[in-house]
This record gives sequence, structure tokens and C-alpha cells, in this order.
Amino acid sequence: MDDLKSRLDKIYGRVTSNEFLSGESLSGEIPFYAFDYPPKKEVRVREHVGFLISQIAKKRPEIRIAHVNLLELAIDHLRERKLYDKALELQSAKGNDAAMGALKAPLDAGRIATVFVKKIKPEENDLVFVTGVGSSYPLLRTHSLLNNLHPKMGKTPLIFFYPGVYDQQSLKLFGKLKDKSYYRAFRLVD
Repeated sequence: MDDLKSRLDKIYGRVTSNEFLSGESLSGEIPFYAFDYPPKKEVRVREHVGFLISQIAKKRPEIRIAHVNLLELAIDHLRERKLYDKALELQSAKGNDAAMGALKAPLDAGRIATVFVKKIKPEENDLVFVTGVGSSYPLLRTHSLLNNLHPKMGKTPLIFFYPGVYDQQSLKLFGKLKDKSYYRAFRLVD
């Protein structure tokens, strides 16, 4: 059995335990968790997240789960603000740098954190899964978004599925791109 399969198999038991859902063992810490994995295994992890959601719904229907794909969240936000098509046109006409510059304010981490919370309503859910971390890069930066979500999520556990390496000190997207230090999340499973 490979290491990733072993780690994936541990998720269901962990996230459905009463101790995990209540945050009993956190001593007041923020209930953010990272599940890091090799980027080449993106499809496998994405499929497993879908499987987890369906299994939790069948076996523990009282657990309310929200699932957010960050890329979809960003695109929906841009469409609502009538900026998506304009950004595509700008990218086509002037390139990636011009489009990224124009999107900096609408995709600011504080603004996206507000959109995120409005969409998932943490007070109405017991658990939040976050995917699309790799596909939303460089539009969204994980450490900035997570820092902005801290005061907004309350006690609702948030699990972000991270295609890279998280060593509980820093995030390294795709195992290569080092982000700023981030040490507030726990590893979901070893």
C-alpha cells in the first residue's frame, strides 16, 4: 500500500470523530487542517474528496459539509462583478501581467475571504473542505486567504487539500513555490 492511499484512508475516521468536530483537543487553536500531497496525485485526491463527501452524507448525514473549489469561487466572484470576460479580454490583448494587475484588487485575500464565508456560512456547517488550491494559483495565495479566514470561520473545522508540501511552518505549492510562512494549520493525518 502506498503512503498516499494510507493517508487518504485515515481521513474519514478523523474528520467524522466527535473529538475532531468539537475541536476538543485544540486548546483554543484555530481548527484549520492541511492535507498535503504530491501534485501529480491531484486527480486521485480530487476523486477521494468526492468519495469522502458522499460517504459522510450516507454514513453520518447529521454532519453538514461545505465544499469550496477556490478556482470556481474566484471565477464566480469575477462573473458576479462582471469582471471575468473583461479579464480574459485584457489577458488576450495585453498578457498575463496586465490581467493579474487588474485582478489584484477584486481578488484581494480579504475580499475573497468575505466571499468564501458568505458562500459557505460556517455557522451552518460542521466541516469545510477546500480544494482547487493549485488551480487557483497565482490568482489566490493560500497563506493570505487562510490568514484572512481565521477571524471569520469561528470553530468550524476547515481542511484544505494542498498539492505540495506543508511542514507546519511553511507552504510549498507544487513542492517548489515557497509561500510566506504559515504555521497555524495542523496536519490532518500523517
